[in-house]
Amino acid sequence: MTNSEPFRVDIPQSQLDDLTARLANTRWPDELPGVGWSRGVPAGYLREVAEYWRDGFDWRAQEAAINAYPQHLVTLDGQNLHFLHVRSPEPDATPLLLLHGWPGGVVDFLDVIGPLTDPRRHGGDPADAFHLVIPSLPGFGFSTPLAGPGMNAYRMAGIFAQLMAFLGYGRYGVHGYDWGAWIAARVGRRDPGRVAGVHVAALVTVPVGEAGELDGLSAVEQGRWERMQNHNDAYFQCNSKRPQTIGYALTDSPVGQLAWIVELFKELTDPVEGLPEQSIDRDRILTDVSIYWLTGTAASAAQVYYEEMSAGSPAMNGRGSVPTGVLVSAHDVTIRRWAERDHHVVHWCELGRGGHFLAMEAPDALVADIRTFFAKVRQGFTVSVDRASS
Repeated sequence: MTNSEPFRVDIPQSQLDDLTARLANTRWPDELPGVGWSRGVPAGYLREVAEYWRDGFDWRAQEAAINAYPQHLVTLDGQNLHFLHVRSPEPDATPLLLLHGWPGGVVDFLDVIGPLTDPRRHGGDPADAFHLVIPSLPGFGFSTPLAGPGMNAYRMAGIFAQLMAFLGYGRYGVHGYDWGAWIAARVGRRDPGRVAGVHVAALVTVPVGEAGELDGLSAVEQGRWERMQNHNDAYFQCNSKRPQTIGYALTDSPVGQLAWIVELFKELTDPVEGLPEQSIDRDRILTDVSIYWLTGTAASAAQVYYEEMSAGSPAMNGRGSVPTGVLVSAHDVTIRRWAERDHHVVHWCELGRGGHFLAMEAPDALVADIRTFFAKVRQGFTVSVDRASS
């Protein structure tokens, strides 16, 4: 462990000029007529977004928005770690670790920082304030280079527990979505004496082969299970089996990186039939894509898939003991009985709207549910209340 150093995002102009030149010189493939999004991102749509990325998108404005918050670099367990550390003006605020997923980063949480750290200024109760620690996952964004093989979710969880101890937080909460949810549960397993509660969204739950575990699923749960089975997981297969190989294409072609990510925003936002920017601001999407491009982290960010799916990551045995809250968006495929099998679920909310990226799609709903869950934790989590929102 070393001391942390202040950090600011400051991309050299030469890198931005190179991006502009590469976008201008893109080699575009032909496409079949009349197939829409069924075989991948349509060329017409991608040309439009790429042109905006080249001529309309203001990276420096987005860079300034990130740099508005204190950032640091630290080395833990041999891994360089970048994180935002935003303390609340409320001295008794609850420390909260926010963990992003793929294809995401710390910018996913920019819209929730204000309401979570300073509820007094955002129409909330000061008792619901949080000190926020928002790291880039190892291998993502500015948490590079990846320390080496073996950087699985369990090891990442240990690094994040070390980070919270390094910052002096004796008791803290965790929120995560996607990979962040997967890792958050393991933070609770690795540091149960200090983790007050784990709140998750986009939680993946799976059957484990027990007798009767598929019996009696509700119609909604049947639909979720079918969507999980029928999901087009081409990116999942590439990332989990050949992350280095796909990394060459994505690191050499900005339009390739754009297509790879924007398709996930199309498939995972709500409504599914809409364009990504109908759910998330186009500049925010391009900020996310730009960070992957400018840091050259397509391959290193994909390594966690390989570690978990191909390299034999440590399994979570038994049921976790840390109080857990689950927020389920309209897009999520989370099955309650399987979540309760693995986690100590004390709070369950069916949101009824929103997609995979709630911090960007429905930040108000995410903030409200985080507040509700941790208020319950502070009160001793003696009552489990289901809540539905529209």
